[in-house]
Amino acid sequence: MSSEETGNDMYPHAKRKLQENGIPFTPRAARQITTSDYHHYDHLICMDHSNLRLLQYIIGEDTQDKVPLLMAWAGRDKNVADPWYTGDFEATYHDLIEGCTALLQQL
Repeated sequence: MSSEETGNDMYPHAKRKLQENGIPFTPRAARQITTSDYHHYDHLICMDHSNLRLLQYIIGEDTQDKVPLLMAWAGRDKNVADPWYTGDFEATYHDLIEGCTALLQQL
């Protein structure tokens, strides 16, 4: 939600976890979300309640029900484990697999 990572590639520890699990990825550059993204995309998926609140400052009210927490797709009202604070990329990986699997099944 902030601009502090703008232009940066994926965090090296996250890349390592993907490589360990045979998941391909390409280089990318982070950017800050904009109000126009809300109108352009069908879903803006947040990893935690804090990002959900911060996103509301940028887009305003979610009148089209486009902004769920990822884990809500799996029927869970919880944040994705944040490895920035814990260093536990394994827990984050499992949350993401659970949430993304449920998301793909429902789309």
